[in-house]
Formats: sequence, C-alpha cells, structure tokens
Amino acid sequence: MKLGIDFGGTKTEIIALNDVGKELYRLRIPTPRDDYSKTIESFVELVGQAEKTTGQKGTLGVGIPGNIAQDTGVIKSANTTWIVGKPFKKDLEEALGRSVNIDNDANCFAVSEAADGAGKGKSVVFASIIGTGFGGGVALNGKSWPGHNEIAGEWGHNPLTFPRMYLDKKPKKNIFREHPKEAEMASRNIFKDKDDITYFTDDLAWNEYPGPLCYCGKRGCLERWVSGTGLKRDYFYVTGEEHSTHEIIANAQKGEKKAVAAFDRYTDRLARAYAFVINILDPDVIVVGGGMSSVEKIYEDVPEIWGKYIYAQNPKTKLLPARHGDSSGIRGAAWLSKN
Repeated sequence: MKLGIDFGGTKTEIIALNDVGKELYRLRIPTPRDDYSKTIESFVELVGQAEKTTGQKGTLGVGIPGNIAQDTGVIKSANTTWIVGKPFKKDLEEALGRSVNIDNDANCFAVSEAADGAGKGKSVVFASIIGTGFGGGVALNGKSWPGHNEIAGEWGHNPLTFPRMYLDKKPKKNIFREHPKEAEMASRNIFKDKDDITYFTDDLAWNEYPGPLCYCGKRGCLERWVSGTGLKRDYFYVTGEEHSTHEIIANAQKGEKKAVAAFDRYTDRLARAYAFVINILDPDVIVVGGGMSSVEKIYEDVPEIWGKYIYAQNPKTKLLPARHGDSSGIRGAAWLSKN
C-alpha cells in the first residue's frame, strides 16, 4: 500500500492507494498552523488512522508547497513557513519509524500524471499548474526530477519569450547592424526574419516590454503574464475594468470583444511560455493542472499557436488536462515511493 500526504497551509490530506492506483482511503484535516511539533504529530495520527482502517502498512510520500534540500531533508522554502529551516524529513522519519519521500507539490503532480494519468507511459512529462499561482514539475521515466539545483520545472520566473515592444512609429526592419555575410545569406533566403513573429506593436494592449513587476523583483516573469491572476491583471491593465478570471473567460466564450481580445493575448503568451519549455526539455506531453486546466479552448488554441515559436517543425508534444484533476498532487505523493 502507498500512502500520500498533501500538506497545505489550511488543510492536510492523506490518501491510500493500492499498487495499481486504486484509492483505498482518504481523510482531510485542518493543518495545525504555526506549530511544528503538532504538524509532525498530525502526520503520525493520519498515517495511524489510514493503516488502522485499511489493515495494511504503507510506504509514505509527502507533497509540500515549497522546496526541500534533498541531501539534508531541510525545508528551504514553503508557504507553510513554520517548517522552513527545519529537518522535516529526519523528524518525520523518526516519528514514524520509516523512510519518507518528500517533494514539492508540482513534482508530485508530475509523478501522478506520469504514473497513471495523462502522461502514462511517456518518458518526459512536464506538469504545469496554472491558477491563482503558477508552477511546474518534471517527471522522467515516471520519476520526479528535481534537477541539480532542485528547481527543475520552476518556469514561473523565466521571462516571457519574444516580448513585444510598444512603439508609436514602426522602426526600420533591420535595427541592428547587419554583418555582410548575414546580408548575403538573407539575399539567398537563408538568414531572415520569420514573418509570423511580432516584435513591435503600436497597440498598447500588446505592449510586453519590460513587463509587469513580479514579487521576485524582476519584470516580465511568466507567472505575471499567464497565471489566472495574470489574465485578470492584463484585462484590468487594458480596459480599466475589474473582472474575475472566471468572468473574463465566460465573457470570451460569449463573444464579448474585450474579453475575446484578452483571451487571445493570453493564449499567445501561454503558447510562447510552453514553446520555451519544449525548446529546452522537449517533453512527450505537457499536462495542465490548476484552475485554468478546465478551460477547453486552451487545448485547441495554444498548440495551433506554439508551432511558430518552437524550433522543431511540426512539434509532436501533446497538451492535455490532468486526468486526476485536483487529486493529482496527493496521488503523486503516494507514488513517490516508486522513485
């Protein structure tokens, strides 16, 4: 039996799966906020209840909203701030008397979808979480891949690629000094601009340079553009009107012009964001989770757009919604024991 715990700022949840992923047990409790000792105790109680109810002992994986140093087990960052800097893995293993696998919630999501979800049987799965916030994780051959610096998949604080700059007067086509060899190659149609990529705009709604300020201190981060919050911010920036992300999407589906324009900007930017991932990682499948995963038009529009931004011709990467929805994170925590 595989046990998984999803540890969040307001709730902590446990799930029990059998070896083929069938759910055997599930329980959610309020998270004991700001109390490290009680947090450890709550985990022990949850595991005890799950094993008592199922009559089986299980392996345990834990998904946290942050990052853990894999070599020390110390929590480096998390929105559950009271565990930051603590030897969480060591303390939990001592309290439970067993080995515990811990990873961030985005990687758990990736593992879940690679194990028996939308990316089942695929070698490289990129899992993107797009909602109020913005995150990502990578699974290679069904296993979590945190990377050497333990930031693999953290695409939110990369810049939007091919940002458009607002100019009220269109510049000359070649604004950089051209090397004679490049000019000669251009004359032979070898070295020239792609006509379908826009770099300058006289429409302020499309101005993307240098981009909105992010809480990380940089401008133009993907999270500020293509999270659900980013869509809401962009709509307000252009129209001066305050609408929820849900309202903007609903109005776009009805054909309301301002909402349609906002969603068109959003899908183009999301296509550029995914193209960046595909150019670097070249995944078999990109899985979408979070609140924006339910917007069906994303799966129609974005793959049609991203081709012009991807280096490969006729890219084969699939864009799919998470098969397990909101349960992917906790299921992935349970599957960590396979890693």
